[in-house]
Order: sequence, then structure tokens, then C-alpha cells
Amino acid sequence: MRGSHYTGSMASRELRAGRADRDRPTGGVGGRFGLLLLVLVATYLLSAFSNGKVTTGVQIALISGVLGLALRSSPIPGRWVAVIAAVTLAGSAAAIGVLLTGTSAGHGAADVWTALILLLAVVLIVRRVLARPSVTIQSIYGALSAYLVTGLMFAACYSAMEHLGPAPFFAGGQPESTQTFQYFSFTTLTTLGYGDFTAAGSGGRAVAVLEAVAGQVYLATLVARLVSAYRSSAQPDDQVPGRAGARRRRAARAAAFSRSRPGSPPRR
Repeated sequence: MRGSHYTGSMASRELRAGRADRDRPTGGVGGRFGLLLLVLVATYLLSAFSNGKVTTGVQIALISGVLGLALRSSPIPGRWVAVIAAVTLAGSAAAIGVLLTGTSAGHGAADVWTALILLLAVVLIVRRVLARPSVTIQSIYGALSAYLVTGLMFAACYSAMEHLGPAPFFAGGQPESTQTFQYFSFTTLTTLGYGDFTAAGSGGRAVAVLEAVAGQVYLATLVARLVSAYRSSAQPDDQVPGRAGARRRRAARAAAFSRSRPGSPPRR
């Protein structure tokens, strides 16, 4: 009886320690995505409530900062981080320079560069989220950040198609601006489809369909699974139903017994 009570107390301490480790904020290679999410929201709001070349240049700088935060949370070796950061700074400076020329080609080139930066940021964020050993609130922040980055990336693609293409992007002579492209992108990504802005050409429609499918697959697979795993990990082990709860309780008891065995007195 005493041995079982000792083993049970050890198991409870192991469970409490495991929960404390899981809930403790992680940094370094673990990744901190809360700041990244705030920067993304600020970037979107900046472009939503203001317009002009200066605002677009500031947005490019903020998007470069988004990539920098994604690099900080990635396990890429330091020398590659330095190379990517240097290329990003040089490319962003060049994009802002051609943007200030005021030409349609310059604006389109800046949009293409913005889309490439955001694509790399999405890959780095999703890779880091999937590589985490456990699902924490930072994993949820990372998944939401990647979702917002995807919407901004497609908005940059639509803007590039407008400025580099031979015909207007929107049908019916609808006005084009950074705000309308982002509005169209996020309503497409979330499949709301208000219909007030529609793509005129087959290329724009194809990219819009690709964005809608990607948004639904992303929410239904990655985000839903992360939220489910986070809720399951936050639930006490004795309340987890089915085989999953039984496996977790058996593993905790086995770990507690193996740790208590070296210090236990030998049997006679």
C-alpha cells in the first residue's frame, strides 16, 4: 500500500511537472509568434486605413520585419539567416526605390517582391509550427500568423497582376488599390465571396480559386488539428476520454515508477 501510494504521488508530481513545462513560454528555437501576429495585424491596418507610395513603402519594410521574425523563430543555421536577411534588406530597398518612381512596372515589381517575401515567411512559419514537439499557445499564434501572411501574399499577387498585366484585374471597372486587393484576398481566402469585387480575367480567377481552396484546406487540417491537440493537452489526464487518456496515464505511471526505482530499497 505504501509503495502504491508513493508511486501515485510520484505520478501526480510528474504530471504537474509536465504541465508546467508545457505551459512555460518557449523562446529561442522554439519560436515566439505573438509578436509576429501583432506586427501582421499592424501591417494590415496600416494599409487598410491609408494609401500612397509612402504607406506602401512602409508596408514593405514591415513585411521585411515579418520575415525577420519568422527567421528568428526558424531552426535555419545562423549563416543562412544572415544571408537571407541581407538579401531581404537589399531587395526591399530596391523595391521601395522602384516603387517611388511612380511607374506601373515599378509598382508591379515591388508587389512581386512582397509576394516572394511573404511566401518564404509562410514556409518558415508553418515549418516551425509543425516541428514543435508539443502544441502550445505559440503554435496557435504561429498558425494564425501564417494564415494572415497567406492573405497578404495573395493580395500582393493580385496587385502585381493588375500593374503588370495588359488589362484591369477587376471586372466592371471597379477601382483598384491596396485596400481593395486585400479586401478581395481575405474574402476569397475565407470563402465569404461577397461578389462586390470579382476578377475579370481567367488568370485572376484561377489564382482566386487556388487561394480559396488553400484557405479551406489550411483551416480544416492544420488549424483545426492544432486547436484540438492544444485542448487535449490542456485537459487533465484523468479527464481525457478513451484510449488516449489511458495511454497517457499508463505512461505517467511507468515514468514515475522508473524514476523511483533506483532509490527504492531492494526487495528481500
